[in-house]
Parts: sequence; C-alpha cells; structure tokens
Amino acid sequence: MQAKDIPNLISILRIFITIPVIWGLLQEWYGVTLVLFAIAGFSDGLDGFLAKHYGWQSRLGGYLDPLADKVLLVSCFFVLGWLGHIPYWLVAVVIFRDLLIVAGATAYHFQVSRLDAQPSLISKLNTFMQIMLVLLVVLDKGVAPLPSDFLETAIWVTFATTVMSGVGYVWVWSRRAAIHSDLS
Repeated sequence: MQAKDIPNLISILRIFITIPVIWGLLQEWYGVTLVLFAIAGFSDGLDGFLAKHYGWQSRLGGYLDPLADKVLLVSCFFVLGWLGHIPYWLVAVVIFRDLLIVAGATAYHFQVSRLDAQPSLISKLNTFMQIMLVLLVVLDKGVAPLPSDFLETAIWVTFATTVMSGVGYVWVWSRRAAIHSDLS
C-alpha cells in the first residue's frame, strides 16, 4: 500500500462502518448511531481533502467515494423507513433516484462514451439534505426531540432535491448522449 491509496482505504472503511450504523439504528441506540454517522461524515471529508490536497485522486476513488456515501445513506433511509421514522414513499424516491443514476451512468458508459461524471450542484445539495434528514431523525428519536413541522419540512425539501437531482442527471446525460450520437 502507498500513501496515495489512503483516500480509497478510508472510503472502503466508510462502507464497512455502515454495518454498525445500521445495527445501532435497529437497536435504537441513537447516541451511538449519531457518533458513528459523524465519524463516517468526517471520513468522507478527510478522504476528499487528502485526495485533492495531495493529488491522490484516482479513478477507483472516483467510484468508491460516492459508492460509500450511497451505501451508507440508502441503508440509513431504508432502515429509518422500516422503523417508520421517515415515509416509505421518500425511501422509494431516494432509492429509485440512485438506481436511475447508476443505470443511466452504466448505459452511458457502455453505449455512448467513457463516463467522467462530476456531481451537479443540485446533487450536492441533495446529498447534504439526505445527510441532514438522517441526522435530524436520529437526533429527534434519541437525543433531543425536534418540532414535527421542522422534520416535515426537511422531508419535503429532501424529496424536492432528490427529484430535481434525478431529473437533472437524466436531462444532462440524455443531452450529452444525443450530442455524442450526432457527432458520431
């Protein structure tokens, strides 16, 4: 292993931290879950900083980092939906968006051209809102009850950013595929 592999190792460890996070949610150990989720969030920032600051970016890291984020977030959404803490319909929208993006990216990569995707601004906002919603729900259930209107607003903002992000990806990559096919 070389120093340049550290960001990828951190991303892999973030995938594995999903297991105790989910266990904590299922056991309703919200304090422990909050700490583990914070560690995962810190590790996400750390691997990104190391990769950019030291030039340790890699193609593998470009896949591992968002994969680690999605494994953690989708797992948390699924379990929080299962526990009845967030609406099933929102869980379905979040999972559908991610499946749509993965299917679209795969199709683009193999049918059109090599995919070098960067997250859009709305996608970054969506990821932030999904993280915030998980944090708010965990806080509400185990640490400090929050006003229900506040959580309801966070749910709807997360829904809106999830839909806008999904539509945005479909729009941008469909246009790029059409332009690419016109040039071929």
